[in-house]
Amino acid sequence: MATATAQVSEKVGPATLGLTLRWTLFGILCLSAISNAMDRQIISLLKAEMSADLGWTDADYGRLAAYFQFAAAAAFLVTGWLVDRLGVKWGNVIGVAAWSLAAAAHGWATTAWHFVACRVGLGATEAMGTPLTIKTVAAIFPADQRSLAIGLQTLIGALGLIGLPFFIPWLDSHFGWRGAFIIAGLAGIVIVALWLAVTRGVRFDDRAELPRIDFADDEASYGPILTERRTWAIAVAKALSDATWWLLLYWLPDFYRRQFGLVGNELALAMAIAYLGSGGGAFFWGWLSTRWLERGGSVDTVRKRIMLVAALIVLPVPLVLHVSSFVLVALMMALVLAGHQGFSLSLFSIITDVVPRSKVGRVTAFGAFAGNLGGAAIAWIAGVTLAAGIGYLPLFLFAAISYLLAYGWICLLLPKIERAETGLAPLPLRAH
Repeated sequence: MATATAQVSEKVGPATLGLTLRWTLFGILCLSAISNAMDRQIISLLKAEMSADLGWTDADYGRLAAYFQFAAAAAFLVTGWLVDRLGVKWGNVIGVAAWSLAAAAHGWATTAWHFVACRVGLGATEAMGTPLTIKTVAAIFPADQRSLAIGLQTLIGALGLIGLPFFIPWLDSHFGWRGAFIIAGLAGIVIVALWLAVTRGVRFDDRAELPRIDFADDEASYGPILTERRTWAIAVAKALSDATWWLLLYWLPDFYRRQFGLVGNELALAMAIAYLGSGGGAFFWGWLSTRWLERGGSVDTVRKRIMLVAALIVLPVPLVLHVSSFVLVALMMALVLAGHQGFSLSLFSIITDVVPRSKVGRVTAFGAFAGNLGGAAIAWIAGVTLAAGIGYLPLFLFAAISYLLAYGWICLLLPKIERAETGLAPLPLRAH
């Protein structure tokens, strides 16, 4: 490790960071992203075993997912500020350690309220993941490489998730679902130790990071952005589109069990195909957007056409209820998740397009807040719907139109997407 941890007396930034150290830190960041998502894979893949052990109904499971999302939504309003105060080095240490301990705590939960407390704690701590990723990438990569780095990190994270559907059942068979949570937490602590070893003696240049957010300053508070039409364009679109993302993330393994009776390696294969579609979609849409803009496409045309195509890709999702081949359904779901990534990437890109740099952090955080509220609502509704024996049809019908509704909302509130050059003046909440 000595080659990557040379003692540094001065602060390092993207221009001065060594190539070996940069990519070593990036690799650890990718491991952190996989760690951040591992608990959700455990609870979705082992839902049947956990339900049998703890006596959950589908409604109970839906409520647990909703509690997690509500906690994450609330935390997103402060995690950007917290990560900014902690900095890149200690933000990664405290953030990863916190969600790892919260994940491990699930293994000792013995009552329903113990488990609820664990889910709330985990949702709140895992909300540090997104700002940590953006902040770390900004600190270690030059500006012209950051988009590629974020796309590559998303792809690597998805590739890591492909292995989890095979690995988690193995953990369950040897250590039980409680042991799986504890091991997930221990893995996060190992990542923290690795990060500390690699960054020993390294001081990051704060000037390369996200702008400081001071809630005591009216110009840096959330109040001003809530009067702006652009903020609500993003927030409502995130709530609608992220609802489908969280629906599939929590309930897709359950759907495969109900529809096809999949367990073991067959279930793992179906989930792996879905995650491959998600990661490949993120990388493809990022590449396409960049190439299209480089060739002279207008921001308005590129963003909206990609969003429309992505929304149309998701539209046929209810048809999976009438397909008999689970491989074909898995491929269709992979396309759906790829479509989500195209839509989500465009939404985040629109934030950087229309919002001045000084307000990007707050608008992004508020959009994530709204997206998690949408996820909490759909998780709760899914649990109630399935517990009532209604099935997946109404849920997939919503998923089919959610992106088109979000696209229409963006077109209504942002009839022309243009780059922001100055401060964001309040706009009326109506199209013009």
